[in-house]
Amino acid sequence: MAVRKDQFEAANARGAARLAKTPTAVSARYDRRIGRVVIELSTGLGIAFKPHSAQGLEKATPADLAEIEISPSGLGLHIPALDADLYLPALLDGFLGSRKWMAATMGKVGGQASTEAKAAAARANGKLGGRPKKARETAQA
Repeated sequence: MAVRKDQFEAANARGAARLAKTPTAVSARYDRRIGRVVIELSTGLGIAFKPHSAQGLEKATPADLAEIEISPSGLGLHIPALDADLYLPALLDGFLGSRKWMAATMGKVGGQASTEAKAAAARANGKLGGRPKKARETAQA
C-alpha cells in the first residue's frame, strides 16, 4: 500500500507537534562526584540517577559512562562503551527501564523492607504463639 503525499505530510506534522510537547535531552553526562548520570531536558528540568538503576546500565563503571551521546531527535541516549541505548520517553515513563523490568526489580526488594515497627510486630506476634490458625468452618448436618 502506497502512502499518499498528503498522508505523509500529515504524519510528519503530527510527529513534529508531539515532539514539540515532549521533553528532549539537551545534554547528558556522568558526574563522578555524585555517582549519577545527569540529563538536562529541553524543558529546563534536569534528572539525575544512579546508573545501576537503569536497564542496561546495571554493571556500568564510571569509565564506561565517560561518553554519552544524544540522538539527533534528543529522545535517545547511547553509551558507546556498553553499546547501550536508552529511550528518554520510556526512561521517564517506566522510571529508568521498561515497566516489566521495573516490576521485576521492585519485586526483588519488596520483601526486604525492614523497619523497627515491622520487627516489633514480629516479636509481639511471636510472643503470642505466632500467626493465628485459620478457623475451619464445620459443616453441620
